[in-house]
Amino acid sequence: MNSQTEPQERRIFGTDGIRGVTNSYPMTPEISLSLGKTLTRYIQKKTGGHVKILIGKDTRLSGYVFEQAIASGITSMGADALLVGPLPTPAIAFLTSDMRAAAGVVISASHNPYTDNGIKIFDSTGFKLPDKTEMEIEKMVLGEELLTPDSLTGKAKRIDDAVGRYIVFLKNTFPKDLTLDGMKIVVDCANGAAYKVAPIILKELGARVITIGTEPDGMNINVDCGSLRPEILSEQVVRSDSDMGIALDGDADRVVLCDENGTEVDGDHVLAICSSEMIETGTLATDTVVATLMSNMALENYLNERGIRLERTRVGDRYVVEAMRKLGANLGGEKSGHLLFLDQSTTGDGLLASLQILGIMKRKGKSLSELARIIDMFPQVINSFEIREKKPFDQIPGLVDLMRESEKILGNRGRINLRYSGTEPLARVMVEGEDQTLISKIASRVSSVINENIGADST
Repeated sequence: MNSQTEPQERRIFGTDGIRGVTNSYPMTPEISLSLGKTLTRYIQKKTGGHVKILIGKDTRLSGYVFEQAIASGITSMGADALLVGPLPTPAIAFLTSDMRAAAGVVISASHNPYTDNGIKIFDSTGFKLPDKTEMEIEKMVLGEELLTPDSLTGKAKRIDDAVGRYIVFLKNTFPKDLTLDGMKIVVDCANGAAYKVAPIILKELGARVITIGTEPDGMNINVDCGSLRPEILSEQVVRSDSDMGIALDGDADRVVLCDENGTEVDGDHVLAICSSEMIETGTLATDTVVATLMSNMALENYLNERGIRLERTRVGDRYVVEAMRKLGANLGGEKSGHLLFLDQSTTGDGLLASLQILGIMKRKGKSLSELARIIDMFPQVINSFEIREKKPFDQIPGLVDLMRESEKILGNRGRINLRYSGTEPLARVMVEGEDQTLISKIASRVSSVINENIGADST
């Protein structure tokens, strides 16, 4: 059975850091304060000497609460907190390394509503912490009393040039011999962390830019905009006769593109386009692309036909990065739009991925719709529904037999993946194959069995 579950022993950290409803466990000021102290003590024990930790956030109103709580924990342990304000998650990864900080903390719940928030941590090199390190820190947060050093406190300092540093970095990832002159681009910043930097970068490279979601008020992040609502971007692209559209999520580590016709171009398309370009230029390391269990079979077939290996991981960009580093790969990502270009960045970056595609468009003189024809995706159905518990799938009555029967019907021209969300009480059923009617029927049957047993409304 092709399924994925999250480690059950985790109490604070999930698939992508800590996430939850603001002022509800674990997203409370108290946990945040303890996390700031614990992270500092953990680093002090590992490295010794004076410690600097960088803190960034998205535009959520509650960001002020957690920024101050974490900074208080850091400074109370004698370390310095470097505050950069609202910036994309990948900007924090870059700045952590660029400013030689011992760690970087991002306060964001990504695509979730403003009532939620979250905390992600990067190490000194800009990579997300591995599971083992998160578990060590979690145990310290929950079980170890941290004494504040006598007469020793750190400083909290605002970094005024953080935005400029990131803009320069991203512009330098775009080919030096190209510009975006003559292009009209719609960019939807989801009223989130990229609301300042995204339009500036595109304009400074020469594009005419139309903006959506660039007026955050602390509560409108991801509301009727961004990567969760690509149809709004699509409509604006067609209406304005633009060359393409870019839709970011709340912390801008994920992107959904649309071509000049308003057709969505997802992460699998981007991986196909970029892998083709990188094979041609001899820059695809180890002839390998890393993706997750959710990536379309058509991508795997396309890569295999060109002698490119596709390595699949569990869902989560951090697991994609871990596999990439292990295999020496430099291209990877998720269908959902987390795209990893390890030659340029240590984490998913929606703007960087967009610039990579724009560079290929300009170099080849092709529209995005022309580039996207490189691959025809298999039909795919994804059902998501609330559950009351994350019970192992092989312990749900009747599910194993149904899965065997369904997989036999699909044969080698389709597949089924079951997984629980790492950040929400949701089960996700994905069925993929050549026949839309068949996969819809299978997805419905499998979802019904799971929902009847552990659905939020089941008893």
